[in-house]
Amino acid sequence: MKPIIGILGNLIIMENGMFPGLERSYVNNDYINAVLKGGGSPVIIPVNTDKEVIKKQIEMVDGVLISGGWDVNPQLYGEETREETTFIYPEVDEFDLIAINIALGLQKPILGICRGLQILNVSLGGTLYQDNNLKEGSYIKHTQSSKRHVATHKVDVKEGSILEGILGKQLLTNSYHHQSVNQLGKGLKAIAYSKDGIIEAIDKEDEKFVVGVQWHPEMMVDYCNKMEKLFKYFINICSNL
Repeated sequence: MKPIIGILGNLIIMENGMFPGLERSYVNNDYINAVLKGGGSPVIIPVNTDKEVIKKQIEMVDGVLISGGWDVNPQLYGEETREETTFIYPEVDEFDLIAINIALGLQKPILGICRGLQILNVSLGGTLYQDNNLKEGSYIKHTQSSKRHVATHKVDVKEGSILEGILGKQLLTNSYHHQSVNQLGKGLKAIAYSKDGIIEAIDKEDEKFVVGVQWHPEMMVDYCNKMEKLFKYFINICSNL
């Protein structure tokens, strides 16, 4: 039986159509495709804040994928909201934090993508740069205008890390983030960097697989063998628990 991967959902408010203003739970199809391509069976865990419901849902899955989305509320890491921070969705933040805490407690493998990396870091007491330009030395364009599967900058992977064994010492990635990790959360270590020093991947010590990546591998999985390998590795870990 294929391992079941719970993809944490997101919220969007419909601006047009039959029901303008309607709030909808969703995940992008790229996540579903990537899990399928990696050998998993994707299920969507919709946004809600009922701890018992979320716990039951996470107990039923073999691994958790934290999807990308809106900016994380800076108040969650002790900062006032700067002008650079865009849309925040407190309900999604609360949902993600509950789900991450439960998944860690149940020792489920976790893969966080883009915002998923960021909220994972915040959940463990870390902080974020509210804009990449606030990090000294940042110069790379991290919010690309190219098609989503196009790689636009290099990432150097730390020697001996779990990602080096999957992706090698260096790779090319896409980039769709204006925020990034500042201080690392408890038990987390940086395992990949862009050339301007932005943290591009994190790993939780003493866990079988709790990894976050700042790029969007699910958007590249049909075009880049390394991204497919990342999902296959994650899902293989989930199948061996």
